[in-house]
Amino acid sequence: MSFDAAAVRAHFPALLSSGWARFDAPGGTQTPAPVVEAVAEALTRPLANRGTLTEAQRNADRIVTEAREAMGDFLNTPARTVVFGRSATQLVYDLARTLAKDWGPGDEVVVSRLDHDSNIRPWIQAAEAVGATVRWAGFDAATGELRPEHVEAALSPRTRLVAVTAASNLNGARPDVPALASLVHAAGALLHVDAVHHAAHAAVDLPALGADTLVCSPYKFLGPHLGVLTGRAGLLESLRPDKLLPSGDAVPERFELGTLPYELLAGTRAAVDFLAGLAPAGAGKDRRERLVAAFAALEEHEDRLRDRVTEALARFPGVTVHSRAAHRTSTLLFTVDGIPAAEVSRRLATHRVDAPAGSFYALEASRHLGLGAEGGVRVGLAPYNDDADVDRLLAALADVLG
Repeated sequence: MSFDAAAVRAHFPALLSSGWARFDAPGGTQTPAPVVEAVAEALTRPLANRGTLTEAQRNADRIVTEAREAMGDFLNTPARTVVFGRSATQLVYDLARTLAKDWGPGDEVVVSRLDHDSNIRPWIQAAEAVGATVRWAGFDAATGELRPEHVEAALSPRTRLVAVTAASNLNGARPDVPALASLVHAAGALLHVDAVHHAAHAAVDLPALGADTLVCSPYKFLGPHLGVLTGRAGLLESLRPDKLLPSGDAVPERFELGTLPYELLAGTRAAVDFLAGLAPAGAGKDRRERLVAAFAALEEHEDRLRDRVTEALARFPGVTVHSRAAHRTSTLLFTVDGIPAAEVSRRLATHRVDAPAGSFYALEASRHLGLGAEGGVRVGLAPYNDDADVDRLLAALADVLG
């Protein structure tokens, strides 16, 4: 498939004005002009609480409806199961507290050491609050892979829920989530999937993954800062989250606290449409089909750039790459012998190359890799990165390590 990175970059004002080569996308991507314009349009037209009487009410209602439909297509899930929140972290905390109402002593929850802490700590704290037990699934530190046998070893007849990532934000590893789902469901438990990093690099398909619930964050895939939760309709209907008495009790509204940020929802719809617009010619008119085709092209583009970086890093003395999973995103983590990761990142920044350092809230994963809280240098590719960016990164590294 052909992918025109130059045409994509032209839509990003921040890239045109900054002069930096940006590899910080796993922490949040830059924003294309159509998303900025959608946010501005929402804020400059009449807005009010949702309704059908006035223009302002109808504008708000339309924005919410369109955003749910867009994210439904993005996640291959019914629009009526799309829940919006302030962040994925907030949504997982709310979900964990709600599910824990039915847990108690003797029940078990499984979390993974590969995960971002937002898919670990909320489950641990919810379990502790009701006296449930937490069990850990490790991963192969040599490859960075979380394999089915790692999760299977932590399952028992008392397992109520397993929380795993679809892609590590630290080293890019992509577990076989459908295989994990089969194991988890055979044990009679629920599977919650953190797709925050995954959703930036591959088409998300809730039924194909086998997840019971799933979260992602639009600001990781060219949109505004908020979180999205979805799940099996029947499961969401059965849950009773804490809410205000007068607020709506239908799904998804029963999970949404307070007035929604309409302008951010407008930007989210625009981000989904922008991504769908990256599909190769002939991909079809259906938005879901175009999204799948677009992500196939994006994966090919990003993986090619990732392989360039990986091959080059192998030639630098003293560099260790910690992204070795057979199936992974275009995110690389590396360390340099004798130079702290933060110092490598600082030196790269003097060349106007943004490759941040740290554990990036995947603290357990960083510790399991032997990197502690310091972590490593992360190179994260996005749709707008190109060969010139990679050339600048490699030239800067040659200078930093020379």
